[in-house]
Amino acid sequence: MNHIKGRKTYTKEYKLDVIQQSHIRDNIKELADELGLQAELIYRWRREYHDDKDTSFPGQGVEKKSIEQEELDRVKKENEDLRM
Repeated sequence: MNHIKGRKTYTKEYKLDVIQQSHIRDNIKELADELGLQAELIYRWRREYHDDKDTSFPGQGVEKKSIEQEELDRVKKENEDLRM
């Protein structure tokens, strides 16, 4: 019988804490082992955060919308409601 393990999820706060620790520590592999993570995951989190601090780690796979996109969506909905 196969038991499928669910993916672990980590909060944005946890990821940011790990990133901060990784910048302080000399050995990322050692940090990863202590936290029960893969070193590659820490490096990926660092890269994602470095690439775009504002939209990194939106949670639950939901892409965070920019302020402009949220406003555009709101105006489109308002426009649609007015047409009815």
